[in-house]
Amino acid sequence: MDFLQDPTFAVFVAFVIFVGLLFKPIKKALGSSLDNKIAQIRNEVDEAQRLREEAQATLAAYQRRQRDAVQEVEAMADRAQSDVEAHAAEAAKALEAALKRQEQQAQEKIAQAEATALREIRDQAVDVAIAATTRLLTNKLSGDAGDALIEQSIRDLPGRLH
Repeated sequence: MDFLQDPTFAVFVAFVIFVGLLFKPIKKALGSSLDNKIAQIRNEVDEAQRLREEAQATLAAYQRRQRDAVQEVEAMADRAQSDVEAHAAEAAKALEAALKRQEQQAQEKIAQAEATALREIRDQAVDVAIAATTRLLTNKLSGDAGDALIEQSIRDLPGRLH
C-alpha cells in the first residue's frame, strides 16, 4: 500500500473530502438557485399566459366594437338614404307647387293684360265715337243753338259711357 504513503494520494483524499464537504452546500445553493430560476420562469410563463388571455379578451372586445361600428355605419347609411329619398320627394312636391303657382300667376297676368287691352280698346272706341259724333254733329248742326247742343252733349257723353 504504497500509494497511502504517496503525498499525491493524500492530496487526492483531502481534495475528495473537501469536495464532499462542499458538495452538500454547493448542491443546496445550486438547487435553490435552480428552484428560484424555475419559479421565476414559471411566474413569467404564468404572466405571459395572463397577458395573452387579456390580449385575446381585448381583441375580442375590439372586434365586437368594430362589428357594432360597422352595423351603426350601415344603419346611418340606410337612414341617410331614406332621408335623401324623403328630401327628394319633398323637393319634387315643392317644385310642382312652385310651377303651379307660377302657372297661375302667369294666367292672372294674362287675364290682367286682356282686361287692360279691352279697357284700352274700349277707351279708344269711346274716343273715336266721341270724335265721330263731334264731327257729325258739327257738320249737321250749325249756329248758336247747334254749338250749345254740341258742347252740352260732349260734356255729358264721357259720364254716360264710363
